[in-house]
Amino acid sequence: MARDYYEILGVSRDADKDEIKSAYRRLARKYHPDVNKEAGAEERFKEINRAYEVLSEPEMRARYDRFGHDGVNAGAGVGFQDMGDMGGFADIFESIFSGFAGGMGGPTQARRRSGPVRGDDLQLDLKLDFREAVFGGEKQVRIAHLETCEVCTGTGAKPGTRPRTCSTCSGTGQVRRVTRTPFGSFTQVSTCPTCNGSGMVIEDKCDNCGGKGANQVAKQLKITIPPGVYDGLRLRIPGEGDAGQRGGPAGDLYVQLSVNEDSEFQREDLNIRSTISISYLQAILGCRLQVNTVDGPEELTIPPGTQPYAEFRLENHGVPRLGNPVNRGDQLVTVMIDIPNPSKLSAEERKLLEELAKIRGERTGKGGIEGFLGNLFHQR
Repeated sequence: MARDYYEILGVSRDADKDEIKSAYRRLARKYHPDVNKEAGAEERFKEINRAYEVLSEPEMRARYDRFGHDGVNAGAGVGFQDMGDMGGFADIFESIFSGFAGGMGGPTQARRRSGPVRGDDLQLDLKLDFREAVFGGEKQVRIAHLETCEVCTGTGAKPGTRPRTCSTCSGTGQVRRVTRTPFGSFTQVSTCPTCNGSGMVIEDKCDNCGGKGANQVAKQLKITIPPGVYDGLRLRIPGEGDAGQRGGPAGDLYVQLSVNEDSEFQREDLNIRSTISISYLQAILGCRLQVNTVDGPEELTIPPGTQPYAEFRLENHGVPRLGNPVNRGDQLVTVMIDIPNPSKLSAEERKLLEELAKIRGERTGKGGIEGFLGNLFHQR
C-alpha cells in the first residue's frame, strides 16, 4: 500500500510550501543514490521526489488531499487536469449509478471527454560540475518530444478535410451495453472501439503525422541554471513537454539535477569547506599564503602558533543563496600541519630542533624529535 506523501516528507498536512521544500531538500540530499549507497536508498529517493512533486504543486496537492493517491496517479500531465477528464474513474461512477438514475454521463460528460487534453510532462537528468552548481549558467541539452503537426495544426486530418463525428458512439467517445436482470437494468460503459474515445473519426489522415496530430521532434534547448542549485533539485521548464491533444496545452519539462563531487571543495549548505597543509615552521612563525576558492586564489593569513585543525573563514566565498545570489555563504578552511619524518631531516635541522627542545626544557629521548614536534602542536 502506497505511503502517505506527508509522512514520506515528515511534515504535517497543514505544512506550508516552505516547510515542504525544506523537508524535501534535506531528504533528497540524504538519500540521493550518488551519496547514499545503502540498500533501498534509491527507492526512497524516488519516493521522496514523487511526494514533493505532488505536494509542491497546489492543484495536485488539493487533489491528493481530497482523493488520496487515486487523485494523482492518473498519469503525469494526462487526465485529472480537470474533473471532467477522469477516464475510467468517471466510468466507474457512471456504471454504478446509471441503472438507477438513467445514467449520469450524458452529453456534457461526452463533450468533456472529447475536449482539449494537456500533453505529457517529460523528465531529463542533467549532471553539473561543482562550480556550475555554485555559479549557474546556461546548458545546451537535446530533448525528444511531441510537437503539434504544422501541416494539420493538430487535427490529424489532411488539409482541406476535417474529422467527422463517430457514427458508432455519436461523438460521445463511449458505447453502452444494457443488461436486464431480475434485480433491474445495469449499464456497462466502455471506450468506443471505433474512435478510441475521441468521439471523432479521421477518414483522410494527414500525410505528415499519419493522423496523430503530432510528430516526435528532437530539439536543442537552452536551459538556464540559477546560481546556488544543489544535488537533487528539480527545475521546471514550462511548455517544453509533449504537445497536447485537441488544442490542449503542452506539458512541462522537469530537469533533475545531480552535482559531481569536487576533489578540493565540499558543500555544506551555503558554506564551502576546504583543507590546506602547512609546514610546522609556518605554523610556529605564521605566514601568508594563497588558497584556492571557487572565485580564484585568495590570500590567507596564518597567525603564529596555529594549531592543527584550526579553521579560518573567507567571507562571501561560499555558495550563493538560490533565488538571491547576492547573499553568499563563506569558505571554511581547515589547517593541517605537516610534521616531517625524522629520517628525512638533515643533520643541521635535527641539531637545531634538539637545541630548541633543550631551550624549552623538553626531553627527546622517548619518541625522538617526532614526539617532540607532536607535543609541540598537540597533534590528535
